[in-house]
Amino acid sequence: MAKIIIIDDEPAMVEVIVTLCREKGHQVFPFNSAPKAVEQLDAINPQVVIADIKMETMTGFDVLRHVREHHRQTAVILITAYASVETAVEAMKMGAYDYVTKPFKIDELQMTVQRALDYQAALRENVYLRKELKNRYRFENIIGTSRKMQQVYNLINKVADTDSTVLIQGESGTGKELVAKAIVSMGPRAQKPFVSINCAALPVYLIETELFGHEKGAFTDARTARAGHIELANTGTLLLDEIATLGLALQSKLLRVLEDRAVTRIGGQTAKKIDFRLIAASNENLEELVKAGRFREDLYYRINVVPITLPPLRQRAGDVHLLLDHFLRLYCAANHVPLKRLDPEVVQILEEDAWPGNVRELENLVQRLVLMVDGPVIEIIHLPQRLLSSTAASREAILIPDGGVDFDAEMENIQIAYLSAALRRTDGKKSAAAALLNIDPQRMKYLCRKLDIGRD
Repeated sequence: MAKIIIIDDEPAMVEVIVTLCREKGHQVFPFNSAPKAVEQLDAINPQVVIADIKMETMTGFDVLRHVREHHRQTAVILITAYASVETAVEAMKMGAYDYVTKPFKIDELQMTVQRALDYQAALRENVYLRKELKNRYRFENIIGTSRKMQQVYNLINKVADTDSTVLIQGESGTGKELVAKAIVSMGPRAQKPFVSINCAALPVYLIETELFGHEKGAFTDARTARAGHIELANTGTLLLDEIATLGLALQSKLLRVLEDRAVTRIGGQTAKKIDFRLIAASNENLEELVKAGRFREDLYYRINVVPITLPPLRQRAGDVHLLLDHFLRLYCAANHVPLKRLDPEVVQILEEDAWPGNVRELENLVQRLVLMVDGPVIEIIHLPQRLLSSTAASREAILIPDGGVDFDAEMENIQIAYLSAALRRTDGKKSAAAALLNIDPQRMKYLCRKLDIGRD
């Protein structure tokens, strides 16, 4: 149960907001006087404060300033009758979580309050994680409090202080490099070199020299000697991203390096001892590649010491709205525009999507929407066609399953639902129920007899 303070000098408005918040099970503290509400902040210690901007004795901006100075963990939502960009900019600059404009939609206010509560919960969770992780690394760029992400955090914590080789697997866009950086930042090699190479991004003829380096004259263009990425990672950490794309010959050479902890440059005669920690990453299932003969079994067992599997976004229940909030704030600030809001229907569509491109796809979408949408609210019409098509298809699948439906039975069920609801609203009075449904009273009586609803 969340504690919410509501401040508005219009009693009717306070009553409306109180009702909406209590419907969601929150503990509500209404005030018609802003100074009195401010006096009670310490005693109540609310998660959210909802305040009207225009009040006589103390404005919503005054309330916001006080909360920011004394209760930084409390989210402030401002209500304004003046839907201007200037008001929004001023509110966000001062630290407001969000704002709503009068007249507001019921679901809009409830959604805004829920997002604020979720955001505050995420902040508290991150504070907890930071303490648990000895405050040496903050998961500023790894957003998520779902159970699967908690398991990932736990593994990061366990492996960070060791020198064990780590294999991070997960679909593209799940944040494998972020996890690798988290491991490094928490470990004893945090201040040492961190060398990252994307094996899939380099042409085949370059990857060997990039990894192992070369001596002068080793090939036509080798005018000077050059250290490879493995050598540059000496005393630090080497991240080999998309390691599955390495050819079998290179896999063999890499295995020798890992066994001997020494590297020989192309064209060189002597091996140089290298002290480094290896973190490998792949968006393919290496075990399946071993079975298919595309990845060396001995190399697989050499790098699969501590496996970390990152869940796709579709399996991270509850994390989408946290990521949306994070990216909206990030890219609105980066582009110097007022914080934009998402229409509740947009949030629902985004939470229901499968996100084949995972967090990276979601981030790119939010960045594009921030740049392309001129107004303060991102609505359904602004979403790309892929999302709209997938949403329509999923709703159609729910409406009409593969086995089909009994159309007449479904229509009868709908009639029963509407007639029963209207009769409950009118205490069983059929004439009044007919008026609610905009049908003729005689038809109402006929349908009730036909469907055996109510009493004659």
